[in-house]
Amino acid sequence: MANRPLMPKATAVWLVENTTLTFKQIADFCGLHELEVQGIADGDVAAGVKGFDPIANNQLTQEEIGKGEKDPLHRLQLKFNPAAIGEEKRRGPRYTPLSKRQDRPAAILWLVKFHPELTDGQIGKLIGTTKPTIQAIRERTHWNINNIQPIDPVALGLCKQSELDAAVQKANARKAKEGEVMSDEERRKLVSTEQSLAMDPEPKMPAAIAGLETFSLSGGAQDGEETPDADSFFNLPGDEDAEGNKEG
Repeated sequence: MANRPLMPKATAVWLVENTTLTFKQIADFCGLHELEVQGIADGDVAAGVKGFDPIANNQLTQEEIGKGEKDPLHRLQLKFNPAAIGEEKRRGPRYTPLSKRQDRPAAILWLVKFHPELTDGQIGKLIGTTKPTIQAIRERTHWNINNIQPIDPVALGLCKQSELDAAVQKANARKAKEGEVMSDEERRKLVSTEQSLAMDPEPKMPAAIAGLETFSLSGGAQDGEETPDADSFFNLPGDEDAEGNKEG
């Protein structure tokens, strides 16, 4: 976090051992609970953790510590946090390495096919692509659409499973807020990917045997009709004449 020192627990250990700051001041500065800092002082928490000097690591000044020691209500101000460098809010689509850019169409097609509830903006943020590319794949006007096979973007390493699930849940919440009526199939798609994979598919009767339970030689068994026995399938009209000729 931008307003927290590096190694906050080790920093708290150092401040407890080397200053007269209150537990609350140390807790607020390090992002810990006041009772946790008290536990550090009592030796119940962070036992064996070596203190991390925030002054030597350019995160706090001795002057700032002095102000805090004189005034228990003073809140320590972080001088510099190297972990915050480059953490400014990212604008635009996610950066995708050159080695993975060729995989983006396959990921887009997978998302369009299996999660149509996702907006173009959500897809763009997930895998770092542009809306015109997404639209071309949605409308199947992409120059290479016939050769693109849908592949899960998580499997391709273009996004994390947690990011995909969060986007799907957000789409679910948006539809619910808009009051849209969703089909059972849409509800199955709006759960997380892990949940949908765990669902049992609906049992379906194979087409090859569908309807055999009502089949009969007379064109379909009706209620009350007698089901023909197995012999009737083999006793053809010509067989009786043949038997009579043999006996004669």
